[in-house]
Amino acid sequence: MGNVGEERVGSWWVHAQQEVWLERHLVSCRPGVLRQLFLEVFVLFCEVQEPKKSVPPPKTSAAAQLDELMAQLSEMHSKVSVTADASRKPSPDKQDHTASLDSMLGGLEQELQDLGIATVPKGHCASCEKPIAGKVIHALGQSWHPEHFICNHCKEEIGSSPFFERNGLAYCSKDYHHLFSPRCAYCAAPILDKVLTAMDQTWHPEHFFCSHCGEVFGAEGFHEKDKKPYCRKDFLAMFSPKCGGCNRPDCFSSFSSGSFFELDGRPFCELHYHQRRGTLCYGCGQPITGRCISAMGHKFHPEHFVCAFCLTQLSKGIFREQNNKTYCQLCFTKLFPQ
Repeated sequence: MGNVGEERVGSWWVHAQQEVWLERHLVSCRPGVLRQLFLEVFVLFCEVQEPKKSVPPPKTSAAAQLDELMAQLSEMHSKVSVTADASRKPSPDKQDHTASLDSMLGGLEQELQDLGIATVPKGHCASCEKPIAGKVIHALGQSWHPEHFICNHCKEEIGSSPFFERNGLAYCSKDYHHLFSPRCAYCAAPILDKVLTAMDQTWHPEHFFCSHCGEVFGAEGFHEKDKKPYCRKDFLAMFSPKCGGCNRPDCFSSFSSGSFFELDGRPFCELHYHQRRGTLCYGCGQPITGRCISAMGHKFHPEHFVCAFCLTQLSKGIFREQNNKTYCQLCFTKLFPQ
């Protein structure tokens, strides 16, 4: 009977200590959902026997469940402790609540150890330097409470989301690109994927196009004028020298043969050189480099100076003219009788 009485007295003492511990923490715990978690912790405490001072009790299934509740508590902590306001700085009330919750978690761990329930930390948080009992994030070569691994710019919790590192600091994807990615010279937005570099600037590939027609440049490249890019067609049409006869731009072809023609101190290909000098055949449009026939204000290769009707070569230079066309005497007589 004496042993039974002692057991009941000891049990009552343990429950009394647990009630005092529970009441103290329930007062400082604001979120209703955390109250429910502490009630579950209290039920688990009731299943744990009074600890012996000499030898710590073995870890029971109740203690294992308690570890799981600790992890849930840490996760709940992460959802209520770190939220940014419009100025990206937490309000004083939220700071006080976060500090209170951190203190409560630390006190819970200490009192669990006092009751003989071992809690094995998973490292120390690189932010708050406190032991990590629940979920842990390993990043940047350190360990973190999930709620303390946050973006260095917006202070939002990163969690298991992708992040970028710069100078040893973590950034969420949005802020990293906003702060550090190259920007498009056309739209000024960050370039997240492929980047095109031209004219000492960076561009989205789809935003580097002709300033006149708006077409994206192909394999032929682009021409620059007044710090604006143009396709070859528009550049020649708008800015290249024009032929005095046809008002079309010169061709800007490379001198693949290694030779060129000079006129007024400028280089020309053979075609445009003769075009500028007026020595293109009126019949075929090609340069005249040998003998030529001048008639009706034009120049002809001898073999291209022919009757407009029978196409017979007017080799002797004798012809009749009608409507700016040349005819031999026979065809002219037949076509235009007097």
